[in-house]
Amino acid sequence: MNEKNQITEGVIWKQLLLFFFPVVAGTFLQQIYNAADTIVVGRFVGKEALAAVGGSVNQIVNLIVEVFVGLTSGASVIVSQFYGARDKKNLEKTIHTVYALAVAAGIVIGILGLLLSGTILECMNTPGELMKDSLTYLHIYFIGIVFNLVYNMGASALRAMGDSRRPLYVLAVACSLNIVLDLLLVVVFKMGVAGAATATIFCQGISACIVTWMLMSKEKMCSLRLKKIRFYMNSLRSVVRIGIPAGFEAAMYCVANIVIQVFVNRLGTDYVAAWGTFGKIDAAFWMIVNAFGISITTFVGQNYGAGQIRRMRRSVKDCLIMCYVSAVSMSILLMTFAEPLYRLFTTDGNVVSIGVYMMRFLMPSYFLYVVIGILSGALRGAGRVLVPVLLTCGGVCVLRITWMFVLLPSHPGIETIMLSYPASWSITAVLFIIYYVKRFPKPGSRSILP
Repeated sequence: MNEKNQITEGVIWKQLLLFFFPVVAGTFLQQIYNAADTIVVGRFVGKEALAAVGGSVNQIVNLIVEVFVGLTSGASVIVSQFYGARDKKNLEKTIHTVYALAVAAGIVIGILGLLLSGTILECMNTPGELMKDSLTYLHIYFIGIVFNLVYNMGASALRAMGDSRRPLYVLAVACSLNIVLDLLLVVVFKMGVAGAATATIFCQGISACIVTWMLMSKEKMCSLRLKKIRFYMNSLRSVVRIGIPAGFEAAMYCVANIVIQVFVNRLGTDYVAAWGTFGKIDAAFWMIVNAFGISITTFVGQNYGAGQIRRMRRSVKDCLIMCYVSAVSMSILLMTFAEPLYRLFTTDGNVVSIGVYMMRFLMPSYFLYVVIGILSGALRGAGRVLVPVLLTCGGVCVLRITWMFVLLPSHPGIETIMLSYPASWSITAVLFIIYYVKRFPKPGSRSILP
């Protein structure tokens, strides 16, 4: 318990990068993991299967996962603050509470998903030719969703304690296995979409088991014990206080994307396939911003717990600079290689043409989101959650949904849909900067743990 904590004591920019690289590599593997299903069914089954996996199904899965990841961010903040303060007792209570939350949520969401998948797909105007495959994928996915939630919660806890490397190792194993199983079940055994979904939940089960085993080791200040997994109410309240607003924010993002998907669905299968594939390709950009966001949340959380406010503020500045450089470089790279990237997913010429146009139209504005991602992560690490959530929900989600219903009827087309993104990011970025300047803890502030 007396070992040096590099996050609260080491060179800031260096420690940020040392933490960031395993996170971004893990996120990259996660994107390959997610894209493997799409690539395999797109190339070996057909564009209808590609649209089924990448269209409405993708939005529904993202909604469930992102809402829960929002909840894990609450756990991550509390874990990082207790870890920074070296509070072993409350740290262990928090870890066991969030594991109980992951299992309970997985069971409830799985049952609801099995019962409501068909209704949700119909409400999203999913094209008739995609319904069967979409429903098959979702039913299998929801059967095993508890594994996904347990893995995400466990990996988040490890990262919050400064361990960004071992979650990477888990993903490396799961990603490799998923690709092998995708090819085996889809190409060799001709199981189609069902094979891709089966491969996914099997590998998520492996990931959940490995992460759980890692937390059960005695190498960390906190050691997970299966018999202690239950709800400790004080820990649950602290996690929920931060996690519920973050989960609501994630839900609003996904709801906005689902509304957009509804309008894209009206444009036909080719546009659905191109838009869904775009979401897989531009994930390379989001993985950078999200990895820096995870890094700064952990840095701010641990330094806030340790009472090092100046160091906390300096880490935000360094993180912003590094994130902007990395994100802009990735945007340029993706636009340059847009066509060959699309051809990894499909050989359909029209889908490729539409997708390349989408990328080159929209990606030049992606840099606008960087300040939102980093400042929201920093504010979350310091326990400032509610107002940033309101800013995001209003500035991004509500504005984007309003844009769809107000402007699309008079200006139909994919361009109007895409313009909602830079418009909403611009407004939200300005609001975040104002709030950060006024409300982020300043030197002399007293650190108050949950």
